[in-house]
Amino acid sequence: MTERHAVVAGAGIGGLAAALALHRRGWRVTVLEQAPQPREVGAGITLMANAVRGLDALGLGTEVHRLGREGATGGLRTADGRWLSRVDAAELERVLGTTALGIHRGALHRALREALPAGTLRTGCAVSDVDPASGTVHYQRGGASAEMTADLVVGADGLRSALRARLWPDSPAPAYSGSTAWRAAIAFDEPVPAAVSWGPGSEFGMVPLGDGQVYWYAAITAAPGGHAADELAEVRERFGHWHDPIPALLAATGPDEVLRNDLYHLATPLPHYVRGRVALLGDAAHAMTPHLGQGACQAIEDAVTLGALAGPEVDVPAALRAYDRLRRPRSQAIARAAARTARFGQELRHPAAIAVRNAMLRLTPSRAALRGMARHADWQPPRPV
Repeated sequence: MTERHAVVAGAGIGGLAAALALHRRGWRVTVLEQAPQPREVGAGITLMANAVRGLDALGLGTEVHRLGREGATGGLRTADGRWLSRVDAAELERVLGTTALGIHRGALHRALREALPAGTLRTGCAVSDVDPASGTVHYQRGGASAEMTADLVVGADGLRSALRARLWPDSPAPAYSGSTAWRAAIAFDEPVPAAVSWGPGSEFGMVPLGDGQVYWYAAITAAPGGHAADELAEVRERFGHWHDPIPALLAATGPDEVLRNDLYHLATPLPHYVRGRVALLGDAAHAMTPHLGQGACQAIEDAVTLGALAGPEVDVPAALRAYDRLRRPRSQAIARAAARTARFGQELRHPAAIAVRNAMLRLTPSRAALRGMARHADWQPPRPV
């Protein structure tokens, strides 16, 4: 049997996970990444139970548990620290059968890279086009044009996907969600809950990570394109008077540790994720707002599902159609739920609406809140075919 070749465009978490999933099924894989060095821009990430199961299926479960921090008890709070809803980590693990993990994005990215054979990842390669019938991939490297032919092509090239733009030209560009966000991963020895706090048109979240770190993020409803000369000072101005330990987290953060990004998503869902021998995954397929913490988790689900369906002797277009049938309904439903969560949470600004929401949350039994969280994280990897 001739060894078949897969090309993955993009070396983010989803692209590397797809490369590993296909490698484990016997494919020869090449990952083309436009950045000159392998890296994952960002701070922390919460791996919900579905992502933890996916990484277990890729053989990385033990490593990510070692690198991360198992889920801490937390929930939802107001800006002054009053609890609206609490979720016990042990109970959530009992319901889902596995825990959530806080992990630095860089650590997860490195674990995925190191699990791949040497030479799989090629940096400085910007993919520009692909022929979905032949699998011929066109890219630029060192200022020169090049091409490579594959039996299967994975478009994992992110929010501004070149392959999505080329193969789905009628699909609208990513839309601004209405929010801008700051993020940082910092050294912080004191215990913190895994919690999100809401204020009018704003939120602040914190997640314990491995290796004595904490990931925090802050978001506000704002016009796009805003920047401050000192982003950390801007966050302190807006959130420094919120409840503990938010002031301490900001005090422990250095100005160079803060990232700011406007939040974009695919407001118009794609009609399908597949064209011939090409499949999109992750943000290229279903970029969503971060309000459910499911963006990277859904990319990992995509990757594991693709690997399960793409056996070494499978008919590739047929396997990709099956991938589309499995992944598109779930990932797009979660993207819609993330947008609704934003409207119900961080984006809510009217005092009367906030009062009604807070009262509803306080009256919701903890088990019902737990079921709501479990609905999105309750996923099992498909059996390989």
